[in-house]
Amino acid sequence: MQDLHTLIETSVNQLGFDLVDLEISNRGKVLRVFIDKKNPVDIKDSVNIDDCSLVSNQLGNVLAIENDIDYDRLEVSSPGMDRVLRKEQDFVRFVGERATVKIRVPIIELVVNAKSAGKEESVTKKNFVGFIRGIENGEVQLDCDGVVYIIALSNIEKARLNPVF
Repeated sequence: MQDLHTLIETSVNQLGFDLVDLEISNRGKVLRVFIDKKNPVDIKDSVNIDDCSLVSNQLGNVLAIENDIDYDRLEVSSPGMDRVLRKEQDFVRFVGERATVKIRVPIIELVVNAKSAGKEESVTKKNFVGFIRGIENGEVQLDCDGVVYIIALSNIEKARLNPVF
């Protein structure tokens, strides 16, 4: 899988796009590639059908040369409005946007329980929804209802944009 990922990422980068995600499904017969523009003008500057067609044709040619890669269908598309956030540059690009983040190792918080006469208790938290405030030294700053959580990029299991309509 890593060799395939590297092969596709290299090809996509040469065309001026970023590889956002790669999925192999249906017993390895469907290969889904999600791309985004490498240097978008703004947040609304997104991948279009011509971009997907260009990448699809290039990947089709590259994968045809690689005899050990067996697939029936190749799908190339934009990552969508709820795109995956994986790399540091993703979090930099989407500062100010709302995201859903699930972490591997939970954060332990002390909270005051009003039902227990103001007694403090610890609560573990693994899921967050908030606004990306930035990333510094490999740590994402996520503002969840006024509380800013500092989450190590290495501790993030899954992160997606969670657009507000």
